[in-house]
Amino acid sequence: MTDGVRAPPALKEKLGKLGLIRIDDFVLHLPLRYEDETRCYQIADAPWGEPVQVEARVLDVAVQYRPRRQLVVRVRDAAVAEEVSGGQELALRFLNFYGSQSKQLETARDNGQLLRLFGEIRQGFFGPEMVHPRYRVVAAETPLPAALTPVYPTSAGVSQTALRKLIAAALAEADLSEIFDDAWRQRLALGRFADAVNYLHAPPPGAPLGALQLRTHPAWRRIKFDEVLAQQLSLRRAFLARRERGAAELKAAGHLAAQLLAGLPFALTAAQHRVVAEIDHDLMQPHPMQRLLQGDVGSGKTIVAALAACRAIEAGWQVAFMAPTEILAEQHYLKLKAWLEPLGVRIAWLSGSLRKAEKKAMQAEAAGGAQLVIGTHALIQETVDFARLGLAIVDEQHRFGVQQRLALRQKGGQVGAGGGVAAIPHQLMMSATPIPRTLAMSYFADLDVSVIDELPPGRTPIRTKLVADARRDEVTARVEAAVAAGRQAYWVCPLIEESEKLQLQTALDTHAALSAELAGLRVGLVHGRMKADEKAATMAAFAAGEIDVLVATTVIEVGVDVPNASLMVIEHAERFGLSQLHQLRGRVGRGVHESVCVLLYAGPLSETARARLKIIYEHTDGFEIARQDLHLRGPGEFIGSRQSGVPLLRYADLEADADLVELAHAEAECLLQEQPSAVARHLVRWLGSREQLLKA
Repeated sequence: MTDGVRAPPALKEKLGKLGLIRIDDFVLHLPLRYEDETRCYQIADAPWGEPVQVEARVLDVAVQYRPRRQLVVRVRDAAVAEEVSGGQELALRFLNFYGSQSKQLETARDNGQLLRLFGEIRQGFFGPEMVHPRYRVVAAETPLPAALTPVYPTSAGVSQTALRKLIAAALAEADLSEIFDDAWRQRLALGRFADAVNYLHAPPPGAPLGALQLRTHPAWRRIKFDEVLAQQLSLRRAFLARRERGAAELKAAGHLAAQLLAGLPFALTAAQHRVVAEIDHDLMQPHPMQRLLQGDVGSGKTIVAALAACRAIEAGWQVAFMAPTEILAEQHYLKLKAWLEPLGVRIAWLSGSLRKAEKKAMQAEAAGGAQLVIGTHALIQETVDFARLGLAIVDEQHRFGVQQRLALRQKGGQVGAGGGVAAIPHQLMMSATPIPRTLAMSYFADLDVSVIDELPPGRTPIRTKLVADARRDEVTARVEAAVAAGRQAYWVCPLIEESEKLQLQTALDTHAALSAELAGLRVGLVHGRMKADEKAATMAAFAAGEIDVLVATTVIEVGVDVPNASLMVIEHAERFGLSQLHQLRGRVGRGVHESVCVLLYAGPLSETARARLKIIYEHTDGFEIARQDLHLRGPGEFIGSRQSGVPLLRYADLEADADLVELAHAEAECLLQEQPSAVARHLVRWLGSREQLLKA
């Protein structure tokens, strides 16, 4: 079993789908929960409503048809004499069974054989019963297990029995020795790895079942720390490997940025000045910047990105600016064009919806004189080549996969200033979804992070209201009142994940209904299926005040800035995620007028939907909303496409184990410097070949 398991090919394939290939994979495939088969109860003494084990003899086996076909078996406590009555009998009920099962139990009855049963005792129609208990025929002298029975994560075709045997074999053959020196382990107050693994796979009788199930036992602490440390080490190693690559040193006097700032009708906040300085410092280095810029809705990330672009352009390099949706990319294009074209910057626009001739012309611009190319994922197509790409900016980076971000970076490839070294572009990734600190430390440890942690002055607080769908008439009346006062409103259609076509139809129906209900008001419509020029015209009309109410799908989630819009209505708000609700709410409150976000919901609400609406109602701070969102959803869903390139945590919990994340984060740098060979062995143990995913 040195390289893998000895198992039939069909089983090996199924094990592979569980990620079980190497010995270490089996060693680290730890139980979900445990069952206590180390003791047997008498039926009369066994607690009800929790898994227990009893020994019994079969009294009767019958197939009944009340109300459906089922196998009902009456058993009697094996330790009680036949003449004793009351409380010692139990019914076993099997709703799904085979004929062979019935025969086996009849044979056990006829031969007086002993059954060892495991399940929950509950009150049935005819007294105490177990439904679908696990059972086996045993001899009277068959010993009880010497450890709690582990229950492992599995899939169809891989039984618990097979897994237990394979894991036991792996433990017998695996190298469970300490990788880092003992002094290091003792300094961190960690137990031995071998002790932790063996204990978790086979806890002794009397082990604290609660602490094991909740993963608070010291053995779990060691495993969780090792897992978080592997993630930290792999991300940090990827970060350092990218540092060794060459990049253009974007040194510029700053004249273009100064011109841009001088023409703006607003001043930067202290937080914006700070992150601009951090980015400028990175762009002047001979290795590629790998920085995540995060800030809450409306904190002013776009101007920071524009100033970074100014530095690259003034230094003689091109900038690519990629956004996940066409409407967002287009909003950036219009804003950056208004800011930078008057300063003499050549800007190109590239999206999938352009006509063939237009696309060809824009591709030629990218390969020629365009200094700033803005677009969607069309920027990373093979037909797009940049003449001299020095900076890649990716907005809403969590919506792009690792390979997409990598493809944009590979559009560089120029010869670096050092001569002969292929330079890759500096990369600035932006996110309006604030990332909780523990998540940033664990899943984004391969990035430098800048945070804009203050909003520009003049932003008015947004009041959030929860309104039941039955009060829809009151909401339309509120829209009429807002328009009568000279304001504008958004009306966002429900999110229908199952079908984009259904969502489009809902938008069309909502637009028709509101046009009738709000007779006399100018009601516009924008959705993802519209042509780019139609969307642009509608958004321009709304921004110019020519549309009173804009009915929209979530295409307006980010990037839309209309200061006169002071009312946001989100229909079927219970269908949206927290980050989307927060993003949509951030489309209002951009002017001097009091703004309101109305969350229309339809009951009955699920527990999760109720929790989401409560959080968005009670909080306006994006970081607190993100922290609670992480708690609700877990990191895998929260980080989106990025998970395909980062080892997800199986055992550690970012909130409950925040102290371990902090500790591993602090230790990773020292270990990489002081014990590099041990680091390599630790990563092989935990990640195997999966570490290669981090090269993006």
